[in-house]
Formats: sequence, structure tokens, C-alpha cells
Amino acid sequence: MMKHFRNELFIAASLFLLLVITGMLGYHYSQDFSWTDALYMTIITITTVGFGEVHPLNSAGKILTIFLILSSIVVYGYTITVVTEYVIGENIFKKLILKRMESKIKKLKDHVIIVGYGRTGKQAVKKLKDYNKKVVVIDINKPDEDDFIDYENVYFIEGDATKDEILQNANIANAKGLISTINNDAENLFVVLSSKQLNPKIKIVSRASSEKSKDKMKLAGADSVVLPEVIGGEHMASMVVTPDLIEFINALSLEDSKHKTNLEEIHFRDLPVESQGKSIANLDLRKKTGCTIIGYKTPDNRYIINPSPDTILEKGSAIIVLGQPEQIEKLNKLFHLSHDI
Repeated sequence: MMKHFRNELFIAASLFLLLVITGMLGYHYSQDFSWTDALYMTIITITTVGFGEVHPLNSAGKILTIFLILSSIVVYGYTITVVTEYVIGENIFKKLILKRMESKIKKLKDHVIIVGYGRTGKQAVKKLKDYNKKVVVIDINKPDEDDFIDYENVYFIEGDATKDEILQNANIANAKGLISTINNDAENLFVVLSSKQLNPKIKIVSRASSEKSKDKMKLAGADSVVLPEVIGGEHMASMVVTPDLIEFINALSLEDSKHKTNLEEIHFRDLPVESQGKSIANLDLRKKTGCTIIGYKTPDNRYIINPSPDTILEKGSAIIVLGQPEQIEKLNKLFHLSHDI
């Protein structure tokens, strides 16, 4: 729409310039005016300011003046129409987009809410997009126009997420998870508290800048708290001490252009009914998919590395599986995994 407006505005400016040139040439050659007088006469004529003629006009000059006045009215009318259509049309267009977005958000279920659309928030959105998750972004600032177009299944709400009505506009009651990435611990804490009150079952991951804030976030209801500076510092130190190990771990978690990964988690609820309550050995994933079970999460959230084949899969537990991308893909198809939060 902006490009169309620019084109029409260019046409209007070109018509105005054409009138000025026509008037100057006409007055100069038909009335023998100097170029300065010809320009002055043209401007006062097409702007209809009511000034008198520079010199008396003959018949040709009068006809030229009438032509310039009528033409200028047409050009002004066209310009006003273009500008008015753009202003009204742009507002209507944006309102339609927002209205349509609000309607879609109300119908969402099991989506993820991202609070804050800075560098961390944008990375979170990209990652969630890789898993085809529907995302609602809340940010105090107005999103760029490209954000409405580039991201499929990503919706934007301009507002303060510390206010309940904004969270409700994001359909938090039906959301599966919330990630708060605001660079302010107090605001993140408030978002966590409000979100848990509006949806006690929602899974919340929050950003924090200190251990004290981390503890408060946990008490407020955050399921996980991330300290970017701590994680970044530890990772950089590890790359100096054990570089090969860290590179290997990064290789396991990094994805290629097809969004394939080498690690997968399977929750008890995702297992076929006939496999629930049985041992890891009975799953026989190595034979069925080529994947290897390298970790087990107990119902009370303890992690066991390299669990015994005799480990029984209990309700509320999960297993961590390692394999090549094609093996993981085979595993996903076997259990119909959808990467639920």
C-alpha cells in the first residue's frame, strides 16, 4: 500500500511540475515575460492567491491563465484524494489486520506467549517456529510492519504484559507456556505472578539477572529461570577448559537448515499405552529406531544419566534419547511426537 501511495504522489508532483513548466514557457513566449516574471506569474496563478498580473495580458495570455487555473484545481483535487485515501486506507488496513489478529488469538489453544521482543525474544520466536508452535508476542513497543508478514503463526500485541488485560488479550487461559524475556527482574516477576493467577497450569520460563531474583521467580511460580550472563560465562569458560566436549554438545543440539536435531525427549504421556509402565529395555528403541536412551527424568524431577535397562517408566517421567537426525525423525513418527511444552 505504501508503494502504491508513493507512486500516486509522484504522479501528482509530476503533474504540478508540468504545470509550472507549461506556464513558464507559455508566459515567456506568448507574453514576452522574463523567466523570473513568467515563473512568478505561473505560481500566483496555479496557487490562486489572487495577486494581479505582472503585465497586462493579451488573449493568448488570458487563455493560458484560465487553463492553468482549471488544471491546478484538477491537480490539487487529485493530490488531496491520494493523500486522503492513503490516510484513511492505511488506518483501515491496520485496523483490519489487528481485528483479524485478535480473532485468531481468541481461537488459539496450547500456544506460547513471548513477553518482550528484544534479542532474546526474537531468538525464542525463531526456535518455536522451528517446532511449528503458534506464538503470541507481547511487547510495549509497536512491532515493525515486516513482523506482520514474515512470520506465519506468530501474532503481536502492543501493550504492557504486567497488566492482566494484556495477558488476557493474548488468550493466556488457553496458553501452554509463557516465556518472559524482559530486561527487568521486577517486571518479569510481576508477569510470572499475574500469569500464574490467570492460568495456574501454564508452564513459565523467565529471565533473571541474579540468583536472588531467580529464587523469587521460582516462588512466584516460574517453572524455569534462566540467567543469561551466568550461562554465557560458564559456557565461555567451558570452551577454554574442555573445548572438544563443548563443541560436541553444541553439535548435538544445533539444527541444520531442515531443523533436524540429534536429541529428543519422550514423556510418559506420549508413549503407547502398551509401553507405559514397562522397562526401558521393553521399549527396544535401539532396534526400532536406532536411537539410544541416555537419560531418565523421574516423576519427582530427578535426572538419571545412562539409566539401567531395567528402569521402569513411571507416570510423570520422561526419557532423553540420542540419535542421528534421521533416527530422531523415525522416532518422532513412531510416537507421533509434536514437541509439546
